[in-house]
Amino acid sequence: MKQTPEFDKIQQQMKKGVITLDGFLGDDTRNLVDIIASDSLTVRRLKTTCKAISQRMDHFKELGFAGLGEFISVEDRFDVKVDSVRGLLPSPFGGKGMYGKINTTVVNKKTGRTIVYTDLHIHFIAEHCFFEGKGSPFRLEPEDLVQVLEVAEVEE
Repeated sequence: MKQTPEFDKIQQQMKKGVITLDGFLGDDTRNLVDIIASDSLTVRRLKTTCKAISQRMDHFKELGFAGLGEFISVEDRFDVKVDSVRGLLPSPFGGKGMYGKINTTVVNKKTGRTIVYTDLHIHFIAEHCFFEGKGSPFRLEPEDLVQVLEVAEVEE
């Protein structure tokens, strides 16, 4: 895939200090389309899809709301907590509007590993297969999401 002027504009929005203090690219100097293509290949290698990963993320977020900011047990294998912080963020990709600053923390009790993600992460992955650039403080590695959230393999 070739970087288009539209992707150039989106990538400019992702830089530090434009939408967020840290931005979404970290120290990754690749074009946005190359970042997405690389992560898409990783997801395929993991025998799943970005949609399946984002659905699992959303699943835990929705169940975690019942804990009202405290950890609750989910599926007997996970502890989940959902916290809300005031404010909204736009997606640099554009789209349906603003995303709440909602943090979901999932602890896989079997492995002891934890992952934290936001509503904007869910949108990035579901709609764009974007996990943020390498070196971004909030980048989510596809392998970590698949392992911690126990995302099932998907036949394409």
